[in-house]
Amino acid sequence: MRAKALAKAMRDAAPVAGRRSVLVGLLGHGIRLSRTPAMHEAEGTALDLNYMYRLFDTADLASTTTVDEVLRAAELCGFAGLNITHPFKVQVIPHLHEVSAAAHAIGAVNTVVFRDGKRIGHNTDFWGFAESFRRSMEGAALDYVVQLGAGGAGAAVAHGLADCGVGELRIYDQDRTRADVLATRINAAYGQGRAVVIDELGNGFEGGVSGLVNTTPVGMASRPGLPLPGELVGPDLWVADIVYFPLETELLRHAASMGCRTLSGSGMAVFQAVRAFQHFTGLTPDAARMEAAFNAFEEPDPG
Repeated sequence: MRAKALAKAMRDAAPVAGRRSVLVGLLGHGIRLSRTPAMHEAEGTALDLNYMYRLFDTADLASTTTVDEVLRAAELCGFAGLNITHPFKVQVIPHLHEVSAAAHAIGAVNTVVFRDGKRIGHNTDFWGFAESFRRSMEGAALDYVVQLGAGGAGAAVAHGLADCGVGELRIYDQDRTRADVLATRINAAYGQGRAVVIDELGNGFEGGVSGLVNTTPVGMASRPGLPLPGELVGPDLWVADIVYFPLETELLRHAASMGCRTLSGSGMAVFQAVRAFQHFTGLTPDAARMEAAFNAFEEPDPG
């Protein structure tokens, strides 16, 4: 009954006559400021779709609302699928009927498609990060890379880095077990020695480091600050952050002041959305147009 009540609350958009209607959404916590809905809807309009993107923000739902209830509500409403973000990318997996090979290898799902009575999980974060990195960081050294965070997004980024050719990925997470699991997955998929776990951040920078990637929430508007001691960031590093709100995190600002080459989270956000849109609609979106829609947003004045 709760799923039906939740579904009823989502039926607030009337389709435009003569257009194919597509209803999708995003499940996450604290996602009111997400740029994803407007980006998807703008591309849907460009492709002459009645494209509606809704938020399932658990910060606004009853504290006892479960992932399965949200999935069932979306199915009852006729959703084509849902994007999944923090903190549900791993939690959602037991509630799915099928998981793509990439999502299975990564151990995290960020896109669920409802098709033929089944919930099918995909991971578009992996391709999104790799595509962003290849386009914007051409020529960047990949001998030794330190990655902060081994959660759902971190798992996708680690696989993306391995796919881009990282020599040794040094993974740090406050949850050592989570880091161990991710390193094991990377080594199984790409060969032993491609990933190692570091217990102390300083140890990860010994012997020379090519780059640094932050996949933790530290740096978001709601969690400002640096995810590591600033003195560990040297001018010879390239530095990437997957946070995109704000686009210039404190880490990227600090890295730029040190002369580092930097990569913001906007590219991953855009390209994961490109692939998700394709899963939801079966249509090929215009990546440049979606990127332009993303970049058209103005960040609020922090004052």
